[in-house]
Amino acid sequence: MQTEQELKALVKEKYSEIAEQSRTQNLSSCCGSGCCSDEVYNLMADDYSQLKGYTADADLGLGCGLPTEFAQIKKGDVVIDLGSGAGNDCFVARAATGETGKVIGIDFTEKMIEKARSNAEKLGYHNVEFRFGDIEHMPVSANVADVVVSNCVLNLVPNKFNVLKEVYRVLKPGGHFSISDIVLEGELPAQLKQAAEMYAGCVAGAIQKQVYLELIHTTGFTNVTLQKEKVITIPDDILINYISKEEITTFRNSSMGIYSVTVYAEKPAAKETCCTPGSGCCN
Repeated sequence: MQTEQELKALVKEKYSEIAEQSRTQNLSSCCGSGCCSDEVYNLMADDYSQLKGYTADADLGLGCGLPTEFAQIKKGDVVIDLGSGAGNDCFVARAATGETGKVIGIDFTEKMIEKARSNAEKLGYHNVEFRFGDIEHMPVSANVADVVVSNCVLNLVPNKFNVLKEVYRVLKPGGHFSISDIVLEGELPAQLKQAAEMYAGCVAGAIQKQVYLELIHTTGFTNVTLQKEKVITIPDDILINYISKEEITTFRNSSMGIYSVTVYAEKPAAKETCCTPGSGCCN
């Protein structure tokens, strides 16, 4: 069984390759791993092109949702994007936070950081910064972000609880996150999981939806809300290489599945402290 560090190394190697691939190559999965179908599928990614701030050169087609659309970003906000890639979500966030805000993208792949910085320079954005670092140990001080976003990244991280603790740390009291991710419902048969992993590499790190939501609650977040959910359908011409037609039918009719979810949650606001005991300024 691979260690957390070995899994991280594999992800880093893969994303270094993806940084050099086209959006068309990556569209079939959230991690550019589509490889085995006779058809071209937009399996994971949602369409960003209508969102203000969208930058085609920064869209590698790697996401599984539109977290920035749901993130309730306001003018002047400080926004952090986890696993910022070539910068697409950062540039969409920048359109919402405006010139008075700040956007920080964090990624642990050097080639992605280089690509994102190049895109920001071309656009002339001086309030969008890309930092090299691990999202389990963010290169950011505590209590600095109004909003955290992430698009199809936590499923690639072995220790999701560590990431959520870091999200909690960097958010200001009263801040919130909107994160798109891949989760599972039910225990997928081994052959089916292998097929899904071959076609959509993010599935390997996906956990049960209920466990995912419980981790968020355990970290201390409140007002946890499922903003969007969609089924990820593995094409039949992929599945038939791993399971029979009858098994495909059984799976399609079952409650088991792979889902993209966008989840919102808040860090509780700081409690007021009494100015003078007995003054009545606090209840």
